[in-house]
Amino acid sequence: MGCDASILLDGLTSEKKAVPNSSVRGYGLIDAIKEALEAECQGLVSCADIISMATRDAVVLAGGKWYDVETGRRDGDASLASNVKLPAATISVSDSIKLFASKNLTQYDMVYLLGGHTVGAARCSLFKDRIYNFNKTGGPDPSMSPWLFAELKDKCPRISLIFDNTYPLDVKTPSLVDNSYFQEIKKGNGVLQIDQQIALDELTKNIVDDIVNDPDFYTKFGEAMVKLGRVEVLIDGQGEVRKSCRVVNKKPFIFGGFN
Repeated sequence: MGCDASILLDGLTSEKKAVPNSSVRGYGLIDAIKEALEAECQGLVSCADIISMATRDAVVLAGGKWYDVETGRRDGDASLASNVKLPAATISVSDSIKLFASKNLTQYDMVYLLGGHTVGAARCSLFKDRIYNFNKTGGPDPSMSPWLFAELKDKCPRISLIFDNTYPLDVKTPSLVDNSYFQEIKKGNGVLQIDQQIALDELTKNIVDDIVNDPDFYTKFGEAMVKLGRVEVLIDGQGEVRKSCRVVNKKPFIFGGFN
């Protein structure tokens, strides 16, 4: 539903329960930030703004560059797992461009935002087909470098009954915000299919090349993050500023026209 902090709401069928969001962490940190803000300036800072500002601070702490965050968002009151429509790791570049365009984001924004994979990891189940049965061929994805193939085969065995292991999305500096993700996908070291394809597809490979050689990656990444933070926001009289990021505010009971 846009940048309205709907993912923070608890509930048996909330967005937290959607499979694509199963790896999301940090809810407790957002709660602590909200509690501190409510103690200082009650009812002024939305959970949606907290997410945007905390994300910016995380980028800076991980070696990225400070960017100014736009504020004034308000929080939504709906959160349904069925509304979560995150693109699959196997989405084509052209379909991904169309999806981002539906949110008023360009293909340049898309490539820079995929650069967010410069930190974090993915579970083997998201890319296991690339190792053992790419496009039902019974073999690996030919765009994968021999080095990455050996790495992923070791980390993600064909049969694993215990754990769905994880592997870094940036194979070189997985804890730093930098452009090494783009350097690595140029070498065939993209872990997710869409990561690898943006370095190969005619629609995006020139953008990747430019980023690899661009010393100002950090500024442009920040600009793309700001644009992402504008997606379908609630402002002014819309939504609310939640007192707790986990639940919507209680509405006053009205009887006979009086509170």
